[in-house]
Amino acid sequence: MNLWIKICGTASLKDALLAADAGADAVGFVFAPSPRRVTANMVATIAPQMPEQVEKVGVFVDATLDEIGTIAHACRLTGVQLHSECNAELPARLKQDFGSDFRVLRVVHFSEDAVRQTIAIDGDPNVDAILIDSRTAGAIGGTGVAFDWNAARASVFQSGQARKPRIAAGGLNPANVSDAIAMLRPWGVDVVSGVEAAPGRKDPDKVRTFIANARAASRNL
Repeated sequence: MNLWIKICGTASLKDALLAADAGADAVGFVFAPSPRRVTANMVATIAPQMPEQVEKVGVFVDATLDEIGTIAHACRLTGVQLHSECNAELPARLKQDFGSDFRVLRVVHFSEDAVRQTIAIDGDPNVDAILIDSRTAGAIGGTGVAFDWNAARASVFQSGQARKPRIAAGGLNPANVSDAIAMLRPWGVDVVSGVEAAPGRKDPDKVRTFIANARAASRNL
């Protein structure tokens, strides 16, 4: 299994290069209110200095097509992660404007309504994968809190109705990512706070250990 790994909440060139050197497939830049928020100007200086094969994913919350498009062009993004409800036409317009290889991820927060939401998104041909995350009263991402993996395994990850790749996020860290992969068997994993020294600043040892443990777990599936 070729697991896809994204190191999200990246806020500096140093951390972006760290993730790339450690073997991440993608880095995520948060363009929404967050302790890890970055600006287009910041990312526009980071992206050109990164290896071409590493995906640069912008994280947006309730952003318009114009907002996303302006930032994606300026920052040379290769994909986006869309939180909250988005216009049904938004993924299609992004593919139209940036091409079929532009990766579009939709986020679903695991809850009683997650099955309905994932089924609906599974029917959108312009969404490439669904990221299953946790949320708290004060944050919709980077919460450091895991959702119920046991409940999610049968309902949204290994369900016979699942059509699109699933990405596991929310509360992952170097110590538990192997267990999450073994239970959920996701197409990819996404981590933020679990590899940080502080919000917006990565811990090199945690990043490397997370990726190494995730790769090892995927080989054992």
